[in-house]
Amino acid sequence: MTKSPGFFCAEAARQRKDPLAGTAPYGTTWILIEYRGGWPPNGFDGLPLEPGTRQRVFSAAQALRARILLIRRHGRHTPEGPRRWAVLHHDNEGAHRQSWGTWTHDRDLGGIVDALAAPGDSAAPPVVLVCAHGLHDVCCAVRGRPVARALSERWPELVWECTHIGGDRFAANVVVAPDGVYYGNLDAASAVAVVEEHLADRVHAEHLRGYTNLFPPQQTAVIALLARFGPAGRHHYAVEHTSRDGDHWHVRLRERTPRASVYDVEVRSRRTPARQLTCKGISMSSTVVYEAASVSVDGQRTERDGDRF
Repeated sequence: MTKSPGFFCAEAARQRKDPLAGTAPYGTTWILIEYRGGWPPNGFDGLPLEPGTRQRVFSAAQALRARILLIRRHGRHTPEGPRRWAVLHHDNEGAHRQSWGTWTHDRDLGGIVDALAAPGDSAAPPVVLVCAHGLHDVCCAVRGRPVARALSERWPELVWECTHIGGDRFAANVVVAPDGVYYGNLDAASAVAVVEEHLADRVHAEHLRGYTNLFPPQQTAVIALLARFGPAGRHHYAVEHTSRDGDHWHVRLRERTPRASVYDVEVRSRRTPARQLTCKGISMSSTVVYEAASVSVDGQRTERDGDRF
């Protein structure tokens, strides 16, 4: 198979109805570096930084499996003053920590290494990141920038455009950090509604790709509960146990509430046929799709009019 002319991966994914559930990349730490010039296709790795500084930051990030993202404010106006950097961290107990600094010279980015070992601020508001990395994938720019504009007009201090965050075919993609929540298939209107609800601690199943501190079957189980029972807070459901039998997964979750119902979700996985997954893809690739098959509440199976969750 060959690459299709004029191919747009996000349009193709929508036509195929590619599932969003379970597609958030795993990770609990993000490093943000404001870079106001053009972004290289490979992001941080392509920046013309002093080699010693680059290696020091990269090694520290690699040790914690941290994702390094370049960021900038939306629009053509270039802000004045030093550029900013940040270290954002989320832990499984729900603590959100942030450390921010500024940089003028490459060596100033060494502060990132120290911040990775520091406790950070737990009171700072979350950061809303919109993938708009056009040199990485056309759909990220075409679909991401209108979303970045709409969100920036509403929350100018919270919103940044960023480099590649994964899942180009789900553009426009938004990640809220350090909450660790991925959303996809957004446009300007839906993005504003989704982020508004998120900031009110009401996460909806629609547009949700998953929570980054969970693995794909666990993400899919949480999304099934949100789809069945309605929106809930980011930490409303806690994963208690996960087991696997071939392409079947059993995920047990418990509410973090006085009522504390227990939910058992059966998740099935399947591999798709090979297909073009990115705008610039030169080869066909298959993916693993996760789908919730059933949900039980306190030992009683619940159905939703025969529909798949």
